[in-house]
Amino acid sequence: MSSTTGLNSADSLKAAKQKDRQIQSELMAVSDRVRNNHPSLVKHQNAVGMGIFLTSILGMVLNGWLYFEGIMPVWMVIVLSAFWTSLLHELEHDLIHYMYFRKTPFWHHVMMAGVYLARPLTQNPWVRRHTHLHHHKVSGTETDLEERGITNGESWGIRRLLMVGDNMLAFYLRIPKYFIEPRRLLKEGKVNHKDLKNLRLIAAASFTPLGTTLYLIWHLFVLFHLANGIAWTLDAQIAWPQWLLAQQDWVTGLVVVLIAPNVLRTFCLHFISSNMHYYGDNRSGIIHEQCQVMNPWYLLPLQAFCFNFGSTHAIHHFVVRDPFYIRHLATKESHEVLRKQGIRFNDMGTFSRANRMHTKEHYAGINEAANA
Repeated sequence: MSSTTGLNSADSLKAAKQKDRQIQSELMAVSDRVRNNHPSLVKHQNAVGMGIFLTSILGMVLNGWLYFEGIMPVWMVIVLSAFWTSLLHELEHDLIHYMYFRKTPFWHHVMMAGVYLARPLTQNPWVRRHTHLHHHKVSGTETDLEERGITNGESWGIRRLLMVGDNMLAFYLRIPKYFIEPRRLLKEGKVNHKDLKNLRLIAAASFTPLGTTLYLIWHLFVLFHLANGIAWTLDAQIAWPQWLLAQQDWVTGLVVVLIAPNVLRTFCLHFISSNMHYYGDNRSGIIHEQCQVMNPWYLLPLQAFCFNFGSTHAIHHFVVRDPFYIRHLATKESHEVLRKQGIRFNDMGTFSRANRMHTKEHYAGINEAANA
C-alpha cells in the first residue's frame, strides 16, 4: 500500500479542498477590510504601481551617480540598490498577475521591460509568467520549474548554497538532471510531449544574452579578486596582462551599481522562497500544503532584501488578486487566520528534510494506520 494512501483518499482530498476554501474566504474578508480602509490604493492601483516603479529606478540611478561621483561608499550603493530591486521584484510579480495597466498594454510592457533591465540576472519576465502561473497550479511537485529552479527540494550543503544566489551555477551544477529528468517525467506520464517541448523552450529562453554576459562578468570579477587575495596572503603578486587591468574601472562600476545588488537580492529571495515552499510530499493543488510563513527575527537581514517575502508569500497563494502593498497591510490579521487554520510558522525542520513537509516516520505512521 502506498505511504500516502491515507492522505490521498477521496474523503481526505475533499476535506483538504474544503479547508483551502475556508482559508481563502477568511483571507478575502481581511483583504476586503484593508481595501475598504484604503480605497485610494485600489482606485489608483496603476498609479501606485508606476510610482513605486519610477521611484525604484530613480533610486538605483541616483545611487549609481553618487558612487561615480565618489560620494556614496560601495557597501551603501549595493545595500540600497538591492532594496530598490526587491521592490522591483514585487512589481514584476504583480505584473505577472496583470495587476497594473491590464487595459493599456503599452505601459504594462514598459514596466515589464523596466523591472527586467534593472534586474537582468533574472529570468525574462514574459517567460517567467508561464512558469509562475504553472507554479500556482502545481506548487511542490516535480514540474514546478520556478521553485525547483531556485533549489527547492534539494538537499542542503555547499552545492545548494552556491546555487541559491547564482542562477548560472544552479543550471551548470545540475546539468544531468536537466537532460535526464524531463524524459523520466514523460515516461512516468507526469508530462506529455507538448509539456516537454514547453519545458525546453522555457529553459532556453531563461538564458538571455544579457544575463549570461553579466553572470560571466560577475564570475570573472570574483575569481580575479579571489586570486589577488590568495596571492596577497602568500606575499606574492600576480602579473596580470595590462589589457585585463585596463578593464577594471568599468567592470568594478558595473558590479557595484548593477550586478552585486542583484546578486545580494537574488540570494536573499531564493534562500527564503526555496525554503518556505514545500516540495515532494505535499498534494498537488492543495494550497495549505504548499508553503509556510517564515519570519523569525534572525532572518530579518534576508527579508530586508526580498521585501518581507517569507512573511507574506503564503497569503498570496490563497489570495492572488492583491498587489504586494495591500498584502503587507493585511499581514497581521492574515497571520491570525493562517495560525488558526494550522498553517505552519517557522518550520525550520524544512532544512534537514530537503523541504519535505513530513519526515519518513510520519508516513510510516500513516501506513500503520491504513493497514490496521
